[in-house]
Amino acid sequence: MNILIAPDSFKGTLTAQQVCDIIGQAFAETINNAKIVKSPAADGGEGLCACMHEILGGELKNAVVSGVFGEKISAEYLMLSDKTAVIEMAACAGLPLAGKNKNPEKSTTFGVGELINDAVSNGAEKILLGLGGSATNDCGFGMAAALGWKFLDENCNAFVPVGGTLTKVAKIVKPEKTFDIPVTVACDVENPLYGKNGAAYIFAQQKGADTAMVERLDSGLRHAAEIIKNDLSIEAAGIKGAGAAGGMGAGAVAFLNAELKKGIDILLDAADFDKKAADADLIITGEGRLDFQSVNGKVISGVAKRAARLNKKVITICGSRGNGAEEIKKLCISEVYFACEIEKSFEEVKRTCKEDLYNIALKAAKSGVV
Repeated sequence: MNILIAPDSFKGTLTAQQVCDIIGQAFAETINNAKIVKSPAADGGEGLCACMHEILGGELKNAVVSGVFGEKISAEYLMLSDKTAVIEMAACAGLPLAGKNKNPEKSTTFGVGELINDAVSNGAEKILLGLGGSATNDCGFGMAAALGWKFLDENCNAFVPVGGTLTKVAKIVKPEKTFDIPVTVACDVENPLYGKNGAAYIFAQQKGADTAMVERLDSGLRHAAEIIKNDLSIEAAGIKGAGAAGGMGAGAVAFLNAELKKGIDILLDAADFDKKAADADLIITGEGRLDFQSVNGKVISGVAKRAARLNKKVITICGSRGNGAEEIKKLCISEVYFACEIEKSFEEVKRTCKEDLYNIALKAAKSGVV
């Protein structure tokens, strides 16, 4: 009995590898002669570097860069043997780093630009930039500032824009030396930059924004799109994925000449997922919270769609149920299990997550899903 386990990380609690190990243990203990194949996955957000390191090796590097609110932190990235630097924007601008002080009007992606600079100084010839799990809404302007772009207000004073000050940008000035290293962006969503389906309206609330702030942030992104169009002659707002990571998808196109791709497809291709899936009798995937986003570019959707092409049975084991979890019916998934069916505080979830996941995986294994 061949079982392929390919989950995302459970954000803030368990890495994708830990999820694989726990689910694998439960199924191995329950099903005689089970062959467990573990393929930890990521969609561009938290866990991309760890998964790529697991698959392709390479050297993990650390750099001291700016954190969510400009504080100095140590952030990690991966240098592959072909001189591709794999960088997660969440390593220095991720939502968990904001702690209890979430504020997308004040958070910055400046540290992401510093990570890119460090990778280039260490010999990077290509960049794979993972977008997802951000605490920011600055359209990547902070990142660009760290790379030498200047943003001027109406009095021609340079400043580093954040989500709350995007509307103050009157002019964008290109750096003297253009960034000419190829950049591929691993994107976890396809949202446009602004509007009711854009970065602010869809994602800013989980980053700490109330209704009034969402409207202000959306106005800032509209203004950013207009300035990018006027000064750089780039129409970035409507590109699929422009709204990823608080508009950083659009920023990556504008300031890095990046190509946006689905992060889960990049990861699954690197892991040779299709070959592993072809040999599997059952595929198990999952993520920390199943919600309306899960069916659009996330790990669960990527795994399920590939498995469907191979006519393979898929079950999902998730941490908890979120708004729009019923959207999972759009995918070819046989069963869905939740480790936590009751509301718990995040601190309590962290204390019991391993036990909860093991117990629900054990229930799934004993239910005759194979």
